[in-house]
Parts: sequence; structure tokens; C-alpha cells
Amino acid sequence: MTTATPATPATSAPRRLRAGVIGLGWAGQQHVAAYAADPTVDLVALSAMEDHLLTRFGDEHGVELRYPDWQEMLEKADLDIVSVATPTFLHAPMAIAALEAGVHVLTEKPMAQSAEAARSMVEASRRTGRILEVSFNHRRRGDVAALAQVIESGVLGEIHYAKTGWVRRAGIPGLGTWFTQAEKSGGGALADIGVHMLDMTLHLLGEPAVRTASASTYADFGPRGRGGSGFGISDVADGVPFEVEDLATAFLRLEDGATVLLEASWAQMIPSDRCSVTLYGTEGGAELVFGTPEGDHLTVWTEVAGLPAEVKPAIGPDGRHAAAVADFIEVVRNGDPAEHTGEIALRRAEVLEACYRSAAAGAEVGIGA
Repeated sequence: MTTATPATPATSAPRRLRAGVIGLGWAGQQHVAAYAADPTVDLVALSAMEDHLLTRFGDEHGVELRYPDWQEMLEKADLDIVSVATPTFLHAPMAIAALEAGVHVLTEKPMAQSAEAARSMVEASRRTGRILEVSFNHRRRGDVAALAQVIESGVLGEIHYAKTGWVRRAGIPGLGTWFTQAEKSGGGALADIGVHMLDMTLHLLGEPAVRTASASTYADFGPRGRGGSGFGISDVADGVPFEVEDLATAFLRLEDGATVLLEASWAQMIPSDRCSVTLYGTEGGAELVFGTPEGDHLTVWTEVAGLPAEVKPAIGPDGRHAAAVADFIEVVRNGDPAEHTGEIALRRAEVLEACYRSAAAGAEVGIGA
């Protein structure tokens, strides 16, 4: 006598999420592509002020709902999730409006133009019970994941010091646009690209709180219309002053006694662009470099059987914006909203603000308690 195998209960596929994207610049385009490629998501709405971008990406991905007015999109598109990829000063009002409309939000970095605005976003997430995430895409790099595994393994021992930075030979974005207007951007090179390296480094170190900042900022090239594309003179909009820094350096003291040296520049007389994180540990050291003409590398220095050893960890593929969007979708489906209110990104905003306060005062300043 044979016994029939019980039928496996049918499992229903997860409900498809209705997604929208506000802002169709380069970053917004990455979010559009990520949502369009996800089989569990329907990309149903786009919002941008540029008609040609709405037409191009709406046609390319078959998105019928296209709104020049982002508020109309939130009112009419019946969204579950939305990405905000607009100039920094618009992140807070757009994110808060979306959260209050019952929509989960993924916004681009930096979180907002001030710590106060970032704090209002976190408060809105808590108040509405909706998820708020910030897209720090560079922490999703394959080499960053590999270095995180090295740190977790204990090979480096206790890390007491980190040097990190993103420096460019020439790369001031949008001379004369919102990028170089202080009230709209919240800052220059430090807020734009330095925040990536700050996030990456604190992420690798296990999210210690930053207790003090001592920083300096400089604007040597932008005010002269230089550093935008090569070192020739760039077009600068009439009557739009260069109000932010093109170089910043900061020394940060962490709650566990470790220290971080952070550097960010849009334009400097250096051989070439370079992004790097160097870690100094009690049992080993590591250096991650990317964005250079010579290519990327991750190297670990330690000892094996008392002998100096150099290790080249295996590196997986980069995730970047696609991984940030995928992580956001996973959190929306399975995460606890109370644990995803944008608080880590708020800490980054508080550090940036402290750096700018320190630079203005010419003195070290405290952060938090």
C-alpha cells in the first residue's frame, strides 16, 4: 500500500509594489532602471520638470503616468514606494509629503541640506510608520563588501585610525547651478562626495558615533570658474556666486576612541582622481582604492606565522544603485518600519553640519551627547 504524498500548499506570489521616481537626472535614472528590472515591482509613475526626460524614460520603460508636478503624482498615482532623486534642498519636503501620503521613501544622498531638515524627515517616518531609507550606493561596492568580511574575520584586529577621502583633479558639478548654492546644496565637495566616504568608513567600522569634528574648508577654484571641466574657465551663471567649498578636510573623534581623517575635493592640483579608505589595525592594515586611472585595488597587510604577508581578497560584483533599490524593496516587504527611519543617514547629516560649524568657527566642535 502506498501513501500519497501530501500536496504542497500553494504559496501566493508577493503583491507587486507600485513604484514611482521623482527626478530623472543621472541618479534618478539608476532608480528607474532598478525598479523596471525588478519582477516584483511595477514602475507606474515618473515625475520631472523636463518634458524630454519624462518622454524618454516613460517611453523606454512603458510608464504611462508622467507628472511635471510631483505633488500631483503623490495624490493620483496610488504608489507604495517612491524614490526621490532631486536637488538636495527638495529631499525633505518631497520625502515628508510622500511619507504623509502613506508611501515608503528611498531618497538620494545627502539626506538633506541641513541636519534640521534631515531630522524632520526621520520624525515624519516615525510619525507615519512608513519606511525612510537613503541611497548610499557606494557601500554596496564589491570591494567594500570584501573589506567588511576581512574586518569581521578579525584579521585587522582593533582598528584605531582610518584615512578616507574622495579627491578630484577637476569635477565641480554644475558651476552656477544648485550644486554651488549653499542654501540648496547644504555644502560643496564634502556634502556631495565626501559623504559617500564618510558613510563607507563608518559602515566598515561598525557604526560608532562621531563625538567631535575639527574641519577646514576652502574655495580656491570654483569662485574663478575653474575646476568644472578640466582647468579651463567654465561658464558660470550671471549673478550666481560660488558659495560652497571645493576642498574640505576633517578630523573626527569617535566614541570608541578611534579617529578618522576625511578629505573631499571637487578640484585640486593633483595627478588624478582618487577614492580611498585606509584602515590601521592592531593586527593588520588595509587599503581600498577606486576611481583612479590605474584601476581599483583592495590590499590587506598582516602577518602569517610571524612573517609579513600581503593579501588580495576576492572581490564580488558591485551592487551600487541597483542593490540600494533592492535592499529598500526587501525592507519594505519584510522590515520593521520602526527600524528604518533614516537615522543612520541623519547621523551623517549631523557630522557634515558639525564639520561646517567647525570650519566656520576655526575650532573643534562636539556632536550629540
